[in-house]
Amino acid sequence: MSKKDKKIKAEESHIDDAATATAESEVKESEKAQNTEEKLQDQLAEEKDKFMRLFAEFENYKKRTSKERMDLFKTASQDVMVALLPVLDDFERALLHIEEDKEAEELRKGVLLIYNKLVNTLEQKGLSKIEVSKGDDFNADDHEAVTQIPAPSEDLKGKIIDVVERGYKLGDRVIRFPKVVIGQ
Repeated sequence: MSKKDKKIKAEESHIDDAATATAESEVKESEKAQNTEEKLQDQLAEEKDKFMRLFAEFENYKKRTSKERMDLFKTASQDVMVALLPVLDDFERALLHIEEDKEAEELRKGVLLIYNKLVNTLEQKGLSKIEVSKGDDFNADDHEAVTQIPAPSEDLKGKIIDVVERGYKLGDRVIRFPKVVIGQ
């Protein structure tokens, strides 16, 4: 082999080494870029997940506060209603006594008119009577037992004998349980 051939071979080898080094360098840079891109994709996915969780939490918060606000509006007048229940009871007692007096027909009409107006106004605001009648089964979850008396008959044992005070609901919430007398 001549010097010239050796020189050409050395140059070719040098060129091959440079090409290989350049190719290896490009592969390393490509891998680096790919690793950086993967890291960025992972970070993006992580941030998206955080955002979605935060968004869902905020939506739940909005729903919960909206529900609480609606419940508050429904029962905001509860204190007023509870304060007016004794007045309603007094009206009912007055109507019972006025009906006994046949001479006070005009008075009865006036009191009945005012009573009906009060009842209608309270019903429009969400107040409703809890219907309880004599002979119904006593349930401690739905009634308040004032006293127990011996049952006048066997079939009235454990049942309601008398309703002392009516019960009322405001919306779905019981604001006063009916007070009843039960048979033993």
